[in-house]
This record gives sequence, structure tokens and C-alpha cells, in this order.
Amino acid sequence: MSAPATAAPGTTGPTQAQVTQVRAFNRFYTNVIGVLHDMYLDTPHTLTESRLLYEIAKHGTVEVSWLRQALDIDAGYLSRVLSRFESEGLVTRHRSAADARRQEIRATDAGRGAVTELDERAAVQMGALLGGVDCGRLLDAMAVITEVLGPPGQRAVTLRPLAAGDLGWVLQRHGTVYAAEFGWDATFEDFCARIIGEFPALRDSAPGRAEGWVAEVNGVPAGSVFCVPDTATPNAGAPGGATARLRLLLVEPWARGLGLGRQLVAHCLDFARQAGYTDIVLLTYDQLSAARRVYQAAGFTLDSEHPEEAFGQRMMSQTWSRSL
Repeated sequence: MSAPATAAPGTTGPTQAQVTQVRAFNRFYTNVIGVLHDMYLDTPHTLTESRLLYEIAKHGTVEVSWLRQALDIDAGYLSRVLSRFESEGLVTRHRSAADARRQEIRATDAGRGAVTELDERAAVQMGALLGGVDCGRLLDAMAVITEVLGPPGQRAVTLRPLAAGDLGWVLQRHGTVYAAEFGWDATFEDFCARIIGEFPALRDSAPGRAEGWVAEVNGVPAGSVFCVPDTATPNAGAPGGATARLRLLLVEPWARGLGLGRQLVAHCLDFARQAGYTDIVLLTYDQLSAARRVYQAAGFTLDSEHPEEAFGQRMMSQTWSRSL
């Protein structure tokens, strides 16, 4: 009978046998998933390059500094990889509209296509690997590894398109969160209900020009954002219409500090660019200082403001916009 895999109570660190066992597992698993090959999944990219391209396409627009910190990559190596991606037409590089000292990276259509191909190949590989396996047992073990070795309080963040039940959730959470945090009355929920009620018709009448997303943290809905044609602009929803509108940005109080607002806005902007819009506008209020900081960081600037009685409050109604 082998010795227990866990260290005895009261020890200050792992035993040599435990270290050896973990190293053996690492060698086994890296061989199983093929990360020791020069090129990942028989593509022109290494595993590190594939992960970089995935993160850029996933977030829409990312700053170089964020990539370096999020993936713990050497600055010189990152610069070389991004230069090669740019020369291959996979990404474009731009100065940040909010801070010219910062550089933003965006995936091109070719870059998004490469990520789609990687996703498809990875799914085929994992499907073959899991064939005949007790997936429940395996996933439970993976969850334990993630919890034990991950940073304290680590949370998995994902953005996904709208699914059944999401429109009702968006409405309910807007009404509840804004009432609790800002004292806004039920007329705000009425306002949101009209926006959500109009959304299906906008999406159906302008295919590819209107969409909404939900952010999840560990599988739990934690935020939302919508991109629709700006109905105040003539023919905005028609092919070639110029102006999009960002609506219904929300981040749950318990999920703040994870960068969800930034990710949701970046995803919305990337969708608007792909849909062919040339600029984007939004309505907000001066009370919403946290949201305003997110908009400013994303390159929005204040166009106009005026005092308004809204939702039981006396506030400054503000219109912000940016070019795409």
C-alpha cells in the first residue's frame, strides 16, 4: 500500500516524494495534451503565441501592459510576437485614445479566424481525450487543483452571448442594483424595460448590427452590456449606418474589481467595429462615477450634458461618444 499523497499535519512543506509525484504528473499531462510540440495543434503558432492571440481576440481590444501582466510574459518577447502577428495581418496596433503613451492591440478578421481554428482543433483534441473517461470524476479533480494552486479567491471570468432568461435577469438586476446603490425609483426599471422590449425587434430588423452579452464569474451572471443601432441617427441600423449605441452596462457589486466593466465595453466596441459602425454613443448620469471612469479609459469623451429630473433624482444627463 502506497503512502498518503498529502503531507502529514503540522509539516511545513511537501515531502520529496510528493514533489516527485507532482513533477511526474506534469510530465505526463504536458505530453498528453501535446504542449511539448514545436507548434501547438499543428498550427503555425506555439502554445504561448496561441494563448496570446486567444486573449486578444477574446477581449476585443487590450493594452500591451495588460497582456504582459495577465500572462506574465517578458516584455521583449511579447513585443517580438506582437510585431510578427502584425506582419502576418493577425492584429493591429494603435495608440490609446485615453492615453497616447499606451498601446492597444486589436485582432483582425484573420486573427479572429485563426483563433476560431485553434478553438475547433482544441475541442476536437479534448473530445478525443475525454472519450470513455469518467468526466465527472476528472472535472472534480481539476476543480481541486484549481482551488488549491490558484491565487486566493481566484475567479474564472467569461463573456457570452445572450441566452434564454437573460433579458429578464438584466432588467431585474438593473432595477435592484440602482435602487440599492443610488436610490433610483421604479421609473428607472420602466426605462430599462422599454430598452429591453425594443431589443428583439432591433436585432431581427438589423441582423449582425445588434447584440447583447452577459459576463459570468465562475458560471454566475455578473454583468451585461448591449450594442444596438442608435435610433436617433437616421438609417443607423441599416447596412452602412454610422452610429451604434452602448446600452445597459452593469457590473454586480460583488464582482467589481475584476475588470468586468472594461472587458464588457471593449467587447461591445469590437462588435461595433466588426458590424461596420464608425462611431458609438452612450447615455449616462453624473452619479455613475465608476462607469464614467470605464468609459473614459475606453476612449469615450463627453459631448454634452444638461440637468434633468430622472428616476426620482436631480442629476446631470450626459452624452458620451467615440469614433471606432
